Amino acid sequence: MLDDLMKKFGQDVWNFAYSLTQNRTLSDDISQDVFLQAFKHIDSFRGESTVKTWLLRITRNVSINYRRSAFFRRVWLVNEIDPGRWGQSAEQDFMETEASNEVWRQVFRLRTKQREVIVLHAKYELSLQEIADVLQMPVGTVKSRLFGARKKLSKLLEERIAYEII
Repeated sequence: MLDDLMKKFGQDVWNFAYSLTQNRTLSDDISQDVFLQAFKHIDSFRGESTVKTWLLRITRNVSINYRRSAFFRRVWLVNEIDPGRWGQSAEQDFMETEASNEVWRQVFRLRTKQREVIVLHAKYELSLQEIADVLQMPVGTVKSRLFGARKKLSKLLEERIAYEII
C-alpha cells in the first residue's frame, strides 16, 4: 500500500515540498516524513478528498513545521528548476528553458502564501476546491490569494523585462 502511494505520488509530494522550501535535501526529508505520516494515519483518511489532495495537505503541514524549525531558518539553498525538454533545436530548447526558469525564479520570490496557491494551481492543476482542501481554507480565500499571486507575478515579470530592456 505505502509502496504504491510512493510510486504514484512520490514525485508530486517531493515537487510540492521543493516549491515550498526551495531546498532539495529538505524536500527529500519532508517527502519521507509525509509518507511516514500517511502510513501512520491511513486509517484516518475518510475519502472526502482524493488521495493526492490528502498527501499534498500533509506535505504542506510537514513543510510548515520544517520552516518553523530552527534548522530551516539556518539553511536556505535555492537551486534551478530544470524542466528537461527534449526533441527541439538547441536554441529553441535554451530559450524555452530560460523563459520557464525565469517564471519559476519569480514564483519563488512570491510570499509562501501566494507561492503555494500558484504551484497547486499551475503545476498540479488542482481545482479551487481541491486547493482549498489542501490548504484548509475557504474557496474565496484561495481565489483571493490566487488573484493576488497572479497580479504580483505579472508585476515581477514585467519589472524583469523592463530591466533587461534598459
